[in-house]
Amino acid sequence: MSKSDKKKEEMPLPENHDQKAKESNQDLKDSPEDKLKSTEEKLLRTLAEMENQRRRFEKEREEAFEFGGFNFARESLSLIDNIDRAIQSFKNDEKLKKNADLDKIIAGIEIVKKDLISIFKKNGIESINCINEKFDPNFHQAMLEIENSNKEPGTVVQEIQKGYMMKDRLLRPSLVGVAKIKKEEKASKITKDDQKNDVKEQKK
Repeated sequence: MSKSDKKKEEMPLPENHDQKAKESNQDLKDSPEDKLKSTEEKLLRTLAEMENQRRRFEKEREEAFEFGGFNFARESLSLIDNIDRAIQSFKNDEKLKKNADLDKIIAGIEIVKKDLISIFKKNGIESINCINEKFDPNFHQAMLEIENSNKEPGTVVQEIQKGYMMKDRLLRPSLVGVAKIKKEEKASKITKDDQKNDVKEQKK
């Protein structure tokens, strides 16, 4: 055997030769059923990924639509506020009170207000009932405390500005006045508590 023949025999095989050989052997081992099963699994994974992507897109689209409507609804609340202010202004104007057509004017404005409220309700926008309700920071914003001996402390007794909900989301909190104990009642309660504590100490 010549030296050149020996060199040819001793030459190393390419690095990927073993890998290709393994894959070739694996292909030979895999039956048509195995190949079909593998293809089906890949297809199912692809379909699942496509469905997840579609759902994400739908959710993002709905949220974008609702968020846009939410902002528009919140800004539209000023229309109702201005209508209420106009009605109150007309009723308090001494010169307009003498006008025989004042009631007709106010009635016309009230019709516009009712139509607007009706449109709001159709779109899931409704006012928050707060009078005589327990103060809730999730729906109410306290603007002042009002001394009141007839209501439990923390009860809403005055509505300064209406609050609104859009379905299950807060559009605007109600601006409210909250009941608190009268000063003299509070002082009397403190005195009574002190007397009770004194009696307890004497018994000890």
